[in-house]
Amino acid sequence: MRYPNEYIQFLIEFHGRRDYFECHEILEEYWKEHPPLARDSVWVGLIQIAVGLYHYRRGNLAGAARTLAKARQIVDLRAREAARLGLDVSSLGDLLSCYIKRIHAKIPYESPMLPIADPELASICEEECKRQSLVWGVSSNLTDSQLIHRHTKRDRSDVIAERYKQLQIRRQK
Repeated sequence: MRYPNEYIQFLIEFHGRRDYFECHEILEEYWKEHPPLARDSVWVGLIQIAVGLYHYRRGNLAGAARTLAKARQIVDLRAREAARLGLDVSSLGDLLSCYIKRIHAKIPYESPMLPIADPELASICEEECKRQSLVWGVSSNLTDSQLIHRHTKRDRSDVIAERYKQLQIRRQK
């Protein structure tokens, strides 16, 4: 089966760099470019998994639990679509439930592996990680503040400029 390149990049960021913020960025852009923009799309579920883990790793336990619970609902709702993405949906649901319990129990963050059922997809991702000098399945570097606090360290000037532009358009109406 052919998978979108953005999905493969998501998996590489997820398992090779543990850059959940970048995972979110990659799939959000893909989701926006491929209507319908349903809030319960399988893509949104995957985005929420990355966002939930980003919050968990940063210590935002309430946000993490809430976001992973939403992701679990979408995975359950969109199980067929998730399976077509090469994921073991039952194991993914179990993983999300386990992580929600870990968060509520205040167990420290550990890097999970998404359960990929398609060996060809796993092989593609592992080979691409090697090509990029990454280790597939590496644990998060919890001392890397750029990785852990990425959203506070990025350049947001383009986002701020676009928001200002949209505000000006609304004011003109």
